Amino acid sequence: MNASQENTMAATNNANQNLVVTAFWEVNSGEEGIVADLLKDFLPQAQREPGVREFQIHQNIAKPREFFFYEVFAGEAAFAEHQQTDHFKNIILGQAIPKLARRERSQFRFI
Repeated sequence: MNASQENTMAATNNANQNLVVTAFWEVNSGEEGIVADLLKDFLPQAQREPGVREFQIHQNIAKPREFFFYEVFAGEAAFAEHQQTDHFKNIILGQAIPKLARRERSQFRFI
């Protein structure tokens, strides 16, 4: 195996350690504007976390009460750290989640 192949394997192995988290939220009727504003405040703070590789939040155009999160963390430890940040505790747990009708989260790994 040459150095290029070893570097490719190392990059692939490192990518396989990443943890991908998706979340789907359905907000209580009438709360979508408030939740969107909370998420606009939360998003740049989450994106600056050292263990975050990618963090995007999307609002459904046709159904504005629905939000979809796509998050890539350096690993499980980075995801755990994310959930302990002040912005997660204050904005997500403290303010946004009480306004939800439904919340689903799933975890994935790159293949």
